[in-house]
Amino acid sequence: MWFKATESCNCIEPQWPADELLVKYQYISDFFIALAYFSIPLELIYFVKKSAVFPYRWVLVQFGAFIVLCGATHLINLWTFTVHTRTVAMVMTAAKVLTAVVSCATALMLVHIIPDLLSVKTRELFLKNKAAELDREMGLIRTQEETGRHVRMLTHEIRSTLDRHTILKTTLIELGRTLALEECALWMPTRTGLELQLAYTLRQQNPVGYTVPIHLPVINQVFSSNRAVKISPNCPVARLRPHTGKYLPGEVVAVRVPLLNLSNFQIYDWPEVSTRSYALMVLMLPSDSARQWHVHELELVEVVADQVAVALSHAAILEESMRARNLLIEQNVALDLARREAETAIHARNDFLAVMNHEMRTPMHAIIALSSLLQETELTAEQRLMVETILKSSNLLATLINDVLDLSRLEDGSLQLETTTFSLHSVFREVLNLIKPVASVKRLSLTLHLASDLPVYAVGDEKRLMQTILNVVGNAVKFSKEGSISITAIVAKPESFKDARIPEFLPVPSDSHFYLRVQVNDSGSGINPQDIPKLFTKFAQSQAVQTKGPAGSGLGLAICRRFVNLMEGHIWIESEGIGKGCTVTFIVKLGIPDRPNESKLAFAPKVPGNHVSTNFGGLKVLVMDDNGVNRSVTKGLLLHLGCDVTTAGSSEECLRIISPEHRVVFMDVCTGLDGYELAIRIQEKFKKRQDRPLIVALTGNTNRVTKENCMRVGMDGLILKPVSVDKMRGVLSELLEHRVLFEAI
Repeated sequence: MWFKATESCNCIEPQWPADELLVKYQYISDFFIALAYFSIPLELIYFVKKSAVFPYRWVLVQFGAFIVLCGATHLINLWTFTVHTRTVAMVMTAAKVLTAVVSCATALMLVHIIPDLLSVKTRELFLKNKAAELDREMGLIRTQEETGRHVRMLTHEIRSTLDRHTILKTTLIELGRTLALEECALWMPTRTGLELQLAYTLRQQNPVGYTVPIHLPVINQVFSSNRAVKISPNCPVARLRPHTGKYLPGEVVAVRVPLLNLSNFQIYDWPEVSTRSYALMVLMLPSDSARQWHVHELELVEVVADQVAVALSHAAILEESMRARNLLIEQNVALDLARREAETAIHARNDFLAVMNHEMRTPMHAIIALSSLLQETELTAEQRLMVETILKSSNLLATLINDVLDLSRLEDGSLQLETTTFSLHSVFREVLNLIKPVASVKRLSLTLHLASDLPVYAVGDEKRLMQTILNVVGNAVKFSKEGSISITAIVAKPESFKDARIPEFLPVPSDSHFYLRVQVNDSGSGINPQDIPKLFTKFAQSQAVQTKGPAGSGLGLAICRRFVNLMEGHIWIESEGIGKGCTVTFIVKLGIPDRPNESKLAFAPKVPGNHVSTNFGGLKVLVMDDNGVNRSVTKGLLLHLGCDVTTAGSSEECLRIISPEHRVVFMDVCTGLDGYELAIRIQEKFKKRQDRPLIVALTGNTNRVTKENCMRVGMDGLILKPVSVDKMRGVLSELLEHRVLFEAI
């Protein structure tokens, strides 16, 4: 090459100056090409240095080497325009060979790099699309946030009150303001549920009360969907305003509003239907614009409809609760009034019973006392029979009075059991002694069987238990003309509690108590099985008793049942029919005393036996009673027993004549406080207890308060009227022996 260049240079003739100019231009061009080639790698080096993420740095290095070699080739070519040495030719050849190698390598490398560069371009387009999609999503999010803000605002406005009229009106106003509506209306179902009635409008330009049939296709379409539905502006529910001007009516949507659990609320002017009911909300865009409904606006309408449904349900519940509260207040006022009237009636009845109790027992006391005194005189057989009849009738009347008073106290809940330790065996023997005389007159065989494991002592109400047993055994004797009567008392075993005849009785066994089972079997007139439930109703008797047997008050078994219930027990009757006898069984709960052999401190008057002292000669007794008849009767009883009796008609007279010589003071205690005050003043008069006489109250009041008052003022005893000679004899004996006697009430 060098030779050819030299030869070409030698061949140039001076007469061609244009060739020299061309060579000069080539020389200058090669110089600038070389300069440009050398500047490009510098720029690439600067680019690589500043770019931290470019993935093809080694390609840039290779490309830079290619450019440098190309520049070196053009630079070396500057010396080829003159005579040059072989060294220059060798350098020129090496530069061109290296340039060829690097250029080929660069071309081959670009074949592999171009697909990657294209994929980078694809990713760039993908990222641009993603960015655009994210922009759209952000727009939707902003729209949803805006919708949510409107929903929260509307919800707050809607739920700021629990008045349903305010809720619905506020909903229309807020929707109209938020969505810039031309009209908004709410159609409510009528009471019949067959029509929709225009109830509320935004602009109030339509007469409220206009109705359309509920089964229109457009209404069914809306009710069958839980989304807002676009409807025709010309349908009946959308013709809310007259179409005027040249503009077409705006788009209209309708959405259902569930009336939740409407049948449970029973609001006055809403339909009472069992199926789910809906109201219809209609919204209309302005007719003077080309505006259309957007998705977020429809979602806002749907959410607001649901919120309105919830608010209406709360309002309905509030209305119902307010109505229920007002009704409850009225009922409470009525109940309070009824309670006050009942309490007044109970107090009046109790006062009446207390007065009548005392007033009835006062003449009964005279009749029984005088009859018993007359019975112990010399009488003819006919006279004795008359006196005995008077005594029996009087005792029967006294028993009836006790039953009526007991029943009254049982019904008002004022009667409570008096729990004491008593001899259980003695109770049965005393009942047997009381019943035997009557049974012997009717020639009835009376037997008593006490189980070997029956406790001798028990804890409970001795008087009520004895009264129950006496009532049951007395009925057996009353309605039996012949045959036998058996009384059996055992400790009820746990397995007997599963008796199918007493399914509702569920006792709880314990070591501190036991269950007494008493069974009374007679061979009397029997009872029709269907009449058995009636026997425990007061004043009720079976048909057989009314027609064939002796009459009674019909209170005995009713009282027995209440006594047994108070003692946590159960009573029932069995009979196979008329003429086949009857069996009465009852179970009561009694306590087990801590010391079974302990003696009782309080005693009820017993039927006098041979061991009772009847010699009361010289016993000084003072009787204070403001009733002259009673005073004379009590004095007669005591004189008959040999006592030295002094009488007083007032408290002042009693305090004036009482002295340490008097051993016993019998005073009448009425419903007032004179008797109690007198007892206190007597105790104040006698400072030493041994000098003070025994103070015993004679009363016809059978309530617990009387006994508590007597014990409170320090009296030594309480005796219920009426009192016979035998009873007075027993009272004095027990009183002088134990110096205390409180008859069970």
